[in-house]
Amino acid sequence: MSDPGDAPTIARFVSGGFFSRRIRRIAWLAGVDLRPGLPKGDEYIAAWGHDGPSARRATAISARRGAPILRFEDAFLRSLHPGRGGEPTLGLLIDKNGAYYDATQLSGLETLLATHPFDDGNLIARARAAIEEMTRSGVTKYAATRTDLPLPEPGYVLVIDQTRGDASVRLGGATDATFREMLLIAREENPGARLLIKTHPETQQGHRPGYFSQADAVHGATLEDRPLPPAGLLAGAIKVYTVTSQLGFEAILHGHRPITFGQPFYSGWGLDDDRAPLDRRQRKLTRGQLFAGAMVLYPHWYDPHHDRLCDPLDIIRILEARTRAWRDDRAGWSAPDMRLWKRAPLRHFLSRRVTFRDDPTRPRLVWGAGTDSPANPLEDAPRPDGVTHLEDGFLRSRGLGAELIAPLSLALDRSGIYYDPTRPSDMEAAIIAAANLPPEALARAQALRRQIVSDRLTKYNVPGQLPDLPDSPILLVPGQVADDASIRLGTGHVADNAALLAAARQANPDTFIVYKPHPDVEAGLRDGAIDAADADLVATQADPAALIEKASEIWTMTSTLGFEALLRDRPVITLGAPFYAGWGLTHDRGDVPARRRAARPSLDALVHAVLITYPRYFDPVIRTACPPEVAAHRLAYGPMPTPGPFNRALSKAQGALASYAWIWR
Repeated sequence: MSDPGDAPTIARFVSGGFFSRRIRRIAWLAGVDLRPGLPKGDEYIAAWGHDGPSARRATAISARRGAPILRFEDAFLRSLHPGRGGEPTLGLLIDKNGAYYDATQLSGLETLLATHPFDDGNLIARARAAIEEMTRSGVTKYAATRTDLPLPEPGYVLVIDQTRGDASVRLGGATDATFREMLLIAREENPGARLLIKTHPETQQGHRPGYFSQADAVHGATLEDRPLPPAGLLAGAIKVYTVTSQLGFEAILHGHRPITFGQPFYSGWGLDDDRAPLDRRQRKLTRGQLFAGAMVLYPHWYDPHHDRLCDPLDIIRILEARTRAWRDDRAGWSAPDMRLWKRAPLRHFLSRRVTFRDDPTRPRLVWGAGTDSPANPLEDAPRPDGVTHLEDGFLRSRGLGAELIAPLSLALDRSGIYYDPTRPSDMEAAIIAAANLPPEALARAQALRRQIVSDRLTKYNVPGQLPDLPDSPILLVPGQVADDASIRLGTGHVADNAALLAAARQANPDTFIVYKPHPDVEAGLRDGAIDAADADLVATQADPAALIEKASEIWTMTSTLGFEALLRDRPVITLGAPFYAGWGLTHDRGDVPARRRAARPSLDALVHAVLITYPRYFDPVIRTACPPEVAAHRLAYGPMPTPGPFNRALSKAQGALASYAWIWR
């Protein structure tokens, strides 16, 4: 609203909706100071929407006092659920001219679309990147849609319903009769075709009725009232018919040319078949230009993780992370064998939808490959079928898991677990799929990799120093915990730290070898200490990122440090079968599964699979799911929660003191 440095625009409000802290915060960041009371002088009166109680009161006050109206609406990507459930919005539309859906007058959005030159290459590039990520992720205005439900057989004509009495219908030049006409014409123009009538999310949830009902599901028409992702429905449609629904805009983004019977904001710019054209809209826009105006320039997007305005790409990623968590946790989880110290952080991480008693009505969750007790060898433990396996992610925490520091990332694997090469896992599937990702997705992975390397992040981010090293090339050998599951399941003849170090020395007799013990072993929390006689230097309490940067190559069995070395473009020699081996990016001396030869992903594709697709992330500050970029920023710059005072003692006696719960404050 206001230019940087200007005094904020003052807008008075008399409606309860504007008491929302989120709305007032976004407005303030956008240059609008929302205050209760009646407008004075050159102040505005704030109105939410157009036809509701807030808008009617604002209109009456405007008429009495001569104050201009400042109209507010939710942005085009709002939240998981409709706002009636109380979930705060992720963006606002603030317009001095009129509501964006009011075709009876020029809104700020229409003026922008009609007059902006759209000749900034950077702006259009941002728009194209956001379109690609939005359409690929399936994010939509109300993002809580289900991918576990079967989609209709492709080849149908999609007819989009809306909520009855919505202001966008009336102000978009339409009536009840328009919907009946649309359905009739869709039948006439597509003889013999199946018609799929898509209901509105608020109709599905029982909040507001639509214009269509089951009575309209005749003569080849079906009423689709399941919470299916619009992206999937649009992919199967041969034509799209709409009145003024935002789904028509999303249809354009997905490559359709929707037939519009009203006058929505996206109609008349050459991208739809407009059956009720507005004569004043004569300009032809590209899809990127329409998106740039409607999604980049017009809205005020809000990043709740950093409390700042942001780009639509940030909102797409935030909603994608929240949608994934909602889909994973919607049915709840049963984790009766989970250790007590893990339960408090897991409860937050899993959307508070987990019970720690045996509940056969919920999906079962187990830690690791099938047991939660490191005292029992994993290879001897039964592997339960039909369960989801849970493990730490690869940007875990600032501190050790063995010290009971809660994780910022977890991986939920329904096929296996990433460190078990004896069977397929969701990780392997993600890596294979990543080999076919478009350049825009790989650009995100590349940017995340740069962020991690620049901020010198590793899995645990424990503090450390760089020891005195020679100027000549060094070979880095990371030690591992002796009973680590990845060693038991993913190694052959070299299966312990001493054998690994001996193999590295035998192959490199004249190279300066640095051995770095595992931090859990250094802290005295796990077994794995050796005398390291084959090393020239044992780098205790050393910064792993700094050591990788100094190393000419890394020798490892299955250590995650090998993946961290790949992030930093260091050669990695594997003597086991870690998750990152076998794809053509490492020098493999161990036995890796032959099935991994099916794909040859680039490094950025591997990064996308391992750090973006496979794990979930949790922001411990605002306690919601978040994208990996947010988790990486938290690890680098904080703030981070402080664990309770008993963590150290409890970590040294996990089995004996397992009855004491860890408290995350």
